[in-house]
Amino acid sequence: MLTAAETGQFESFRPKRFAQRYGLDPFLSLMLLLTSCFGLVVLYSASGQSEYMVFRQGMHVLVGLCLMALLSQVRREVIVQLTPVVFLVALVLLVAVLLFGVGAKGAQRWLDLPGLPRFQPSELMKLALPAMVAWWLTRHPLPPRYSHLLIAAVMLVIPVGLIAKQPDLGTSIIIAGSGFFVIFLAGLSWRILGLLCAAGLAALPVLWGVMHDYQRARVLTLLDPQSDPLGAGWNTIQAMTALGSGGLLGKGYAEGTQAQLKFLPESHTDFIVAVIGEELGFLGICLLLVMYGLIIGRCLLLTSRAEGHFGRLLCGSITLTFFVYVFVNLGMVSGVLPVVGVPLPLISYGGTSVVSLLVGFGLMMAMQRTNRVLSGDSS
Repeated sequence: MLTAAETGQFESFRPKRFAQRYGLDPFLSLMLLLTSCFGLVVLYSASGQSEYMVFRQGMHVLVGLCLMALLSQVRREVIVQLTPVVFLVALVLLVAVLLFGVGAKGAQRWLDLPGLPRFQPSELMKLALPAMVAWWLTRHPLPPRYSHLLIAAVMLVIPVGLIAKQPDLGTSIIIAGSGFFVIFLAGLSWRILGLLCAAGLAALPVLWGVMHDYQRARVLTLLDPQSDPLGAGWNTIQAMTALGSGGLLGKGYAEGTQAQLKFLPESHTDFIVAVIGEELGFLGICLLLVMYGLIIGRCLLLTSRAEGHFGRLLCGSITLTFFVYVFVNLGMVSGVLPVVGVPLPLISYGGTSVVSLLVGFGLMMAMQRTNRVLSGDSS
């Protein structure tokens, strides 16, 4: 028989109680660590056995995990109070990108400030926007009124427009989705949702008019990549070839021809899942999907346990945005969706991206701690 003290000690090690008391969720933390390590192994092959690239990505993963652990200790009240400040800072940084940002490959998306490493402010907005929309909507009774939804829509449109101007279509879509998910989870009526869908369809001709030529080419080659096999269809054709040639077990680690012989473009970033399919086969893809499924499933459970409306809206948005990341990347690599430059989360090379993802999970874990209920943010 266990004594009362031993029983209390055992209870403190249960994942739910552990997360509420210490912030970190053991299962989610373990899955994020395993997925990130899997990504480093794949990156070594996808980058042409570049130890430098793997080392840099590993350092970014370490920084992201440390920030995740630190943020998981922050009280919910502090996060709520700092949300407007962080949103304004992110907005100013996006304006700074358009004024004096650093360009690469025809896009101006980075800031290179003295004393700081080069970074993408749009990654900060991926967290700041849904948090700000959740902050605004939870200041008022839910479901939100039309006037409150209108202001939330303005909060969403401004940063999305700034990011699309860089241009960065993929990130602007992800950020727009993260803000919309908050609005939807806050109690958006199906009537308004139907009107928004109709407005979106009506706006397609306008969107087509403002798209760049290379973006239009990606859409046109979606249904028939062979129409431009050496141009806009090249990426999709090579990615699908790599995926199909892997078979069940793959060609072997670092033995893939498409990536190793440089036929597959951006093999270490947007198209890294094609490297997994070619070298590790269908089973390698299944392993990755299982890890993603466990992460998303755990996040859904944590969303249901989050404290207050703000916590549940923010956690729900982070979870759905992570799912969209995975869905869009797999869709564009397999030829189901246009190529929009969305990296595979925790796998693709990119320091700012992996850090922002892990910071988002840290915010999610912080929402699990038992805090006092904020006025105007009842649970």
